[in-house]
Amino acid sequence: MTSNGILRLSHADVRVPDLQLATAYYAEVVGLIVTRTDANRTFLKGWDEHQHHSLILTEAPTYGLNSMAFKVSEFGELDRLAERIEGFGITTERFEPGDLNPASGSVVRFLSPSGHTIDLEHGQRQVGNGLTLINPPPAPIDLKGMHPPRLDHIFLLCEDVDGTTAFFKDVLEFRLTEQVVADDGHQLTTFLERTHTPHDIAFLTGPDGGFHHLAYWVDEWNDLRTAADTCAY
Repeated sequence: MTSNGILRLSHADVRVPDLQLATAYYAEVVGLIVTRTDANRTFLKGWDEHQHHSLILTEAPTYGLNSMAFKVSEFGELDRLAERIEGFGITTERFEPGDLNPASGSVVRFLSPSGHTIDLEHGQRQVGNGLTLINPPPAPIDLKGMHPPRLDHIFLLCEDVDGTTAFFKDVLEFRLTEQVVADDGHQLTTFLERTHTPHDIAFLTGPDGGFHHLAYWVDEWNDLRTAADTCAY
């Protein structure tokens, strides 16, 4: 029986120097839903996401990525994947539900060859999408801004795209969907997936631990045009 392993991208923890301003932008302009605020963190999600958060904004002196997480199908998969990671020579760290934040599940954390802190998480708290079970509307009626329904992918930078791509394929069981290869055969950019979409994560040649962008999904072209008009406004 084939194991499910990693299901999809779960969330990202992004550093922002001005938490109040960033929270206002992501809640009022992007239109994400705030699910919790702490002294130095804001938790947000797309309106159709059932889990507690897909974005954490953490106040810090500089912009950047603290960590990112993938959702794991079953609790037992955390042990299996941790064994594969440690077999590659990378140390893992375990966290119990609630250790990392009030909504976090069981987590395996490690530092990937790309220099990024990555969490494999099972059991993040579920809060629902706010729609009724009987005769629900197409979407909540009080949405703001661009209001994307869900998280889609993340784009990162690293020095060794070849080695990082091999780790994600051979250890974490991702599939390569597209690549840009230099004349000497080295991979300059790679796109990898676990959800049979164009990509869940991509790596571009650059400094280790670099953060390029985080993307949310919209359903159609008109939503994209509305998002562009919202930015212009």
